[in-house]
Amino acid sequence: MHYKTSSRAPGMKFDPFKALAVPRPIGWIGTLSRDGVPNLAPYSFFNAVSDRPPMVMFSSVGRKDSLRNIEDNGEFTCSIANWDLHEQMNLSSAPVVHGVDEFALAGLTPAASICVKPPWVAQAPAAFECKVWKTIALPAPMGADGAPGEGCTMVIGEVLAIYIDERFIADGIVQTGAMRPLARLGYMDYAVISPESLFTLNRPTASADGRSATVLPGAWDGVYR
Repeated sequence: MHYKTSSRAPGMKFDPFKALAVPRPIGWIGTLSRDGVPNLAPYSFFNAVSDRPPMVMFSSVGRKDSLRNIEDNGEFTCSIANWDLHEQMNLSSAPVVHGVDEFALAGLTPAASICVKPPWVAQAPAAFECKVWKTIALPAPMGADGAPGEGCTMVIGEVLAIYIDERFIADGIVQTGAMRPLARLGYMDYAVISPESLFTLNRPTASADGRSATVLPGAWDGVYR
């Protein structure tokens, strides 16, 4: 199959794009309303975009509460959703009315941030505290009637503080597999990272003339190249 995205994929029940751009980390975004009501929602269009300074992005389809709250106060948190919290993460995605506290809805404890006002999920293995750098309105799709449909807004934030549950730190290294973070796939599919699914690779080293490369065999030797 080879098709243009301007038309529907032939023979497919649903658009396969999100089943192919995988796995995607889940941004569990915490914000505060103008009235100080916490909001929590998972976003699958989420990722890191820089490490110096550390920056993350997520994209909101339509004008959801998270985006409105961020436009009001310019801050958000991102908690890492893991296997132990997969049911709570899913429940927090419910399309409830404006003003509902999803922390309470999902039975989660809001933890106080040290650099921003919005809380993060106290039960999460890790979390980022972020200040908005920029929001970007992405092109809206055109509907069958020629009118623009519901577009996405990308939110880019600088990470001002990071929380890590010390149970998942050993010898100065984050034990990502032990956290069992969730990943979003396509349709209603998810995946979980586990210690058994992790592997390491040494980076290639270029030859003196830069025309060839070699890779040390075995697991990562702990040296960044």
